[in-house]
Amino acid sequence: MRVDNAASRPSVARGVSTDNVAKVRPLIDWDHVRAEVVEWEKRKWADLPPIKKHFYVESKATSSLSQVQVDAWRKENFNIVCDDLKDGEKRPIPNPTCTFEDAFQQYPELMKSIKKAGFQKPTPIQSQAWPIVLQGIDLIGVAQTGTGKTLSYLMPGFIHLHSQPISRGQRNGPGMLVLTPTRELALQVEAECSKYSYKGLKSVCIYGGGNRKEQIQDITKGVDIVIATPGRLNDLQMNKFVNLRSITYLVLDEADKMLDLGFEHQIMKILLDVRPDRQTVMTSATWPDSIRQLAKSYLKEPMIVYVGTLDLVAVNTVKQNIIVTTEEEKRSLMQEFLQSLSPKDKVIVFVSRKLVADDLSSDLSIQGIRVQSLHGNREQCEREQALEDFRSGQAKILIATDLASRGLDVNDVTHVYNYDFPRNIEEYVHRVGRTGRAGKTGVAVTLMTRDDGKVATELIQILKRANQSVPEDLLTMAEQYKSRKERNDPGKKSRRPQGKAKDFH
Repeated sequence: MRVDNAASRPSVARGVSTDNVAKVRPLIDWDHVRAEVVEWEKRKWADLPPIKKHFYVESKATSSLSQVQVDAWRKENFNIVCDDLKDGEKRPIPNPTCTFEDAFQQYPELMKSIKKAGFQKPTPIQSQAWPIVLQGIDLIGVAQTGTGKTLSYLMPGFIHLHSQPISRGQRNGPGMLVLTPTRELALQVEAECSKYSYKGLKSVCIYGGGNRKEQIQDITKGVDIVIATPGRLNDLQMNKFVNLRSITYLVLDEADKMLDLGFEHQIMKILLDVRPDRQTVMTSATWPDSIRQLAKSYLKEPMIVYVGTLDLVAVNTVKQNIIVTTEEEKRSLMQEFLQSLSPKDKVIVFVSRKLVADDLSSDLSIQGIRVQSLHGNREQCEREQALEDFRSGQAKILIATDLASRGLDVNDVTHVYNYDFPRNIEEYVHRVGRTGRAGKTGVAVTLMTRDDGKVATELIQILKRANQSVPEDLLTMAEQYKSRKERNDPGKKSRRPQGKAKDFH
C-alpha cells in the first residue's frame, strides 16, 4: 500500500523555485571578515609611539673581513650556520663581530661593564647574533645552554631600550620582556641583567612560587625589563597588574623547554597584548617542528643562527657511559658510583619523579652523606638554598628532576648520573650538557632498563656522532625493541599505502 505524504515531497513539487531556497543563507564574505580584523588590529595599536630598531654601526675590522675569512671563522667556531628566513630576495648575513669593540664601540658604558667582567672575547653565538639583533632584525638562536645566549640578547636589548624615541618615563610600562621556562633560569637572567646594568635600567623577576604581592609592587613602581615565567606573568596580565602594550623588545628564551612544559597557551595569551611591530629574539637548544611553528607565528622575517651541528648531538667534552640494568639494581649501582667519587667531584643525579628525588635524598642523608634535592614541589627558598649549597660545594651531590637540566649555571660539575632515563632524547642531551662546561671535561653515567628501549636507537646515533663507545647491551636492547614492535604490529610490513599520501602541515 502506497502512502503519499505531501510533507515529505521536495519543495520544488509544491511550486517553490530552487533559486529562492539558495538565497535564504547568503555566503560569508571571508575577505570582508579578514579586512575587518586587520582594521580592528590597526585601531588597537594606533595610539602607540613609534619604535626605533636599527643601532648597528659596522666597525672597519668587521667590514674588511673577506667571505673566505668569515666562512673560516664560522667553521672554526662550532660550525656556525646562518640563514635568512625571509621570503623572496635574501638579505646579506652580517659578518661576525670578533671583538667586543666591533659590536659596542659606540657604547662606552657597555664596554666598561664588559671589561669589568673580565671577558676576553665574545662567544660564537654572541659574535654572530649581535650584528643581526642590533640591526633590528628578528633572530632565532639555536645553541646549547652554556654558550652565552643570555648576553647575546641582553646587550642589544639594553641599547634598544635606552635609544627609543620616547623617554622611559613616557613609555608607561616596561619596554623589554624576557620569557623563560623555569624560575631558576629567570633568576639567572635577572642576575646577568644586574651584573651588566646599563643607564640605570631597572629589571624585575616574576615567577610562580615567589611573593606575588611583592612582585606586583615591584612592577607598579615602574620597571624597564620584566623577566618572567609564562604562568605567573599571564596571571598578572589577566588581572591587569602589568601593561604589556609598551613592550618593544621581546625574548622567548629556551622556547623548546617552554613548549615541553606546556606553556604554549600562556605564551599565546601574553603575546596578544604585545605590539606586533616589536623586535623578537627566540633562543632554543633544539630545532624541532613545534619550535619552527612557534617561530613562524611570532617572529617576522627572522634570521637564524645555529651553533654546532643541526643534528641533536651531545657535547664531545663528556665521556658517556651507558649501563643496561633492571629497576631493582639501580640503587646499588648508584651507591657503588657515589663511593667511587673523589672529594673534589661534584655530581647531579637526575631522576624522573619528585618522589624518587625525595626518597634517594632521604636514604643518602641517613648514611651521613651531605646531599641536596631540587624539584617543583620544594618551596622557592628551599630551591635557592639547594642551589647555593651545590654551587658553594657544601653539598657535592644534587638530586634533581629535569628542572635542573637547563639554565643551571654551575661550571664545576664533574659528573652527571642519569638514575632514570629522561622523557625524550633531547632532554638526555641537556642533562649531559650540565658537565664538561667552560673548557673542562666531564663524565655522564646513564642507567637504562627494558622500558627505555624506545629511545635506544636514537641514543646509539648520538653516541656514534660524539665518537663514544656503544655497549653491546644497548645494541641488543634496540634490536629487541624493534622485534617487539614488529610482533605487536604484524601487518605493518604487509600494509602498502593506497595512492599518494597527503601532506598535512
